[in-house]
Amino acid sequence: MAGSTVSVPLGDGSGVLPRRAALIVFGVSALASAILSLALGLSPFVWLIFTGLFSLLTITVWSLAVEGRRRALDRVMTVVIVDIFILALVPLGSLIYTVVKEGTARFDGEFLTSTMRGVLADGGGALHAAMGTFIITAFATLAAVPVGVMAAIYLVEYGKGRLKRAITFFVDVMMGIPSIVAGLFAFALFSIFLGPGIRLGIMGSVALMVLMIPIVIRSAEEMLRVVPDSLREASFALGVPKWITVLRVVLPTALAGIVTGVMLSIARVIGETAPLLITTGSVDSMNLDPFNGRMANLPVYVYEQYKFPGVPPEAYIERAWAGALLLIIIVMVLFLAARLIARRYGVEIRR
Repeated sequence: MAGSTVSVPLGDGSGVLPRRAALIVFGVSALASAILSLALGLSPFVWLIFTGLFSLLTITVWSLAVEGRRRALDRVMTVVIVDIFILALVPLGSLIYTVVKEGTARFDGEFLTSTMRGVLADGGGALHAAMGTFIITAFATLAAVPVGVMAAIYLVEYGKGRLKRAITFFVDVMMGIPSIVAGLFAFALFSIFLGPGIRLGIMGSVALMVLMIPIVIRSAEEMLRVVPDSLREASFALGVPKWITVLRVVLPTALAGIVTGVMLSIARVIGETAPLLITTGSVDSMNLDPFNGRMANLPVYVYEQYKFPGVPPEAYIERAWAGALLLIIIVMVLFLAARLIARRYGVEIRR
């Protein structure tokens, strides 16, 4: 009949979908989308979009017919949230897959145990760059963590008035500065004392320290604020001075979060390239002294292997991907170490 419309019969709200309805819908939608994508020659990303749309449409119609409008709306919003979450994971999954796929071609024993000294084509490795990264980051961490934690203690336990507001403002500003600005600062600072054109590993540590300090301050400050005031008051009631209370009560309680924040700050700066290009320079051989000469590091190593390939270019590209894979593994190890340290030494906070 002309002018007629097709409507979905609404349930009376007494029915309930199967327990695994969402999983069934997603599986059927994924299969249908896969068949359509293969037939039309579409990319995996389009397949993922079709899967989300089909699952959303299917669960909506099914739930409206069985459960009624109220429960259908709840299921629709759940599917939308899950689809958005999966969509947000696509770039990360694609990145990890690509790096692992391309990086494993040269991620072998030779790559991990040799340098680029005298290497003009195939072969060589990133041992000198990995050691340089560890040394530069270690010096930056040794300088940034005490400063950051003490600044956080001042802001939470002692800070008042204009000075506290000024420190908070500058921390917020430092959180947003470009990394290359930190490199220029370190370069200008050392140029005053050692002259222009100098390149040292410790210069890179200073640049990374500038980037790490605000992250450590902010994370430590948040964890110190989470410590219940009742713990402080109980310590004060026993006649314990404030500085001992902070040292023996507040810091151990917040240790798990502080360690996690430190690991996050290390992961944030360990892959920075711009400040290290300016400050540390590049070298093909091993240098373990950050106070003497240029020092190789993984970010600059990856950049130079990819940006300035020689002959054959494939060898340089493979080394670049392997270096990127090594960086990702280092970051993963840092996060695992943070978890283990927090679980072993952290004190659970109960409110």
